[in-house]
Amino acid sequence: MNLLREAALIETRRHFFGRSAAGIGTAALASLLNPNAFAKTAASAGTDAPASLPGLPHFAPKAKRVIYLFMSGAPSQLDMWDYKPKMNDWYDKDLPDSVRNGQRITTMTSGQARFPIAPSTFKFKQHGKEGVWVSELLPHTAGIVDDLAVIKTVNTEAINHDPAITYIQTGSQLPGRPSTGAWLSYGLGSMNENLPCFVVLHSTVNGGFGGQALYARLWGAGFLSTRHQGVSFRSTGDPVLYLSNPDGMSDNLRRKMLDELANLNADRYKEVGDPEIQSRISQYEMAYRMQASVPELTDLSDEPQQVLDMYGPDVKTPGTFASNCLLARRMAERGVRFTQVFIRQWDQHGNLPNDIRRQCGIVDQPCAALIKDLKQRGMLEDTLVIWGGEFGRTIYCQGGLTKTNYGRDHHPRCYTKWMAGGGIKPGITYGKTDDFSYNVVENPVHIHDLNATMMHCLGIDHEKLTFRHQGRDFRLTDVHGNVVTDLLA
Repeated sequence: MNLLREAALIETRRHFFGRSAAGIGTAALASLLNPNAFAKTAASAGTDAPASLPGLPHFAPKAKRVIYLFMSGAPSQLDMWDYKPKMNDWYDKDLPDSVRNGQRITTMTSGQARFPIAPSTFKFKQHGKEGVWVSELLPHTAGIVDDLAVIKTVNTEAINHDPAITYIQTGSQLPGRPSTGAWLSYGLGSMNENLPCFVVLHSTVNGGFGGQALYARLWGAGFLSTRHQGVSFRSTGDPVLYLSNPDGMSDNLRRKMLDELANLNADRYKEVGDPEIQSRISQYEMAYRMQASVPELTDLSDEPQQVLDMYGPDVKTPGTFASNCLLARRMAERGVRFTQVFIRQWDQHGNLPNDIRRQCGIVDQPCAALIKDLKQRGMLEDTLVIWGGEFGRTIYCQGGLTKTNYGRDHHPRCYTKWMAGGGIKPGITYGKTDDFSYNVVENPVHIHDLNATMMHCLGIDHEKLTFRHQGRDFRLTDVHGNVVTDLLA
């Protein structure tokens, strides 16, 4: 079915562009002069935009768009969300073998003579109507817990960063699969004409990035058409490379160049029939439209001062997490389907108390501001926000242990993420871990379950959104995953 639809779309475009009397260049120019002539605008388009696959959404969606705040490096659930007061009595005692139960550990701590318990140094309090436990590290987020579903039992098989991030982003630990945003672009299509369907924002920390490397495959299209891959915005210069005209090139000259290039590509397509040529044509035209839409998007001068204050003092510094959270809200307003905001440097194997305090100081206020901002604009009800990393952290210490300093190794067996808006039940804590935050005791949520639940909120049956490649049907949740109905509003 997918291949038949792709062939039909290609034939339709070929008739429209290749055989129309005016040719592809005139058609493209006409769409630029009058965007409403050929497509819905961002304001009027919905999840049933023309670019969606036939039959999608499978049922009425609660969410139209997703903002994914990804904490690359794995933030410690023990110091932020998973309150374990009994561990104070276990300070510097060895993790019992009965708790670990032979589970594998990383090579970074496998050579340690012992695994001493490191209780969190941070204080916890209950917040909200349901008394959700939140660390003192997150005072702003604590103020919005009534809008969150805090999931304490997310788990994964991956124990190292690259396969773990690849796994949660693409459904496989091995590279090559389409990313989450690419799947949503392929299935649901775009809600706007002037911005990409899928945008990626990289956040700086102290003026740089650091931490674990993030590769383009994490927002790539895999075996889907390249038009579904994420567009990565930069924090300095043009938000998108080569968006501005080079010196000596006028808008008219660029338009003429694109028209001639489109004609050449159309001729080439007639010869070889490669659908990627059609993707190339559409991407050139999108880039041209973005010359006007992106500067308007990134210009914060129209934001009221009270909104800027809500996101914190870094909001006007391009590339900061605060600035990117505000940009994510502005993209949601303009019909961007999937916005991924990355921030690195959560990989805290040593000196964790100081480093996590810095990281939480960067993300806490903007995260809370994003939820409040969406809510006051009436957008939270159809915008799904997800927060979290690729795995969690161990209760035992890596390296030297003192009362005030410790490190934590990777821990995939259980960790915390939160979801908000877009069909998610607010103000709840879901799942339970043991006293050591080492094993799931109640209501495990595998990362495939998390992705299945996200897709359900968007009106997608995760088992039905597939693409046939190399003789088998692939999907984001591979051959696993169940919707966590307890999380649904």
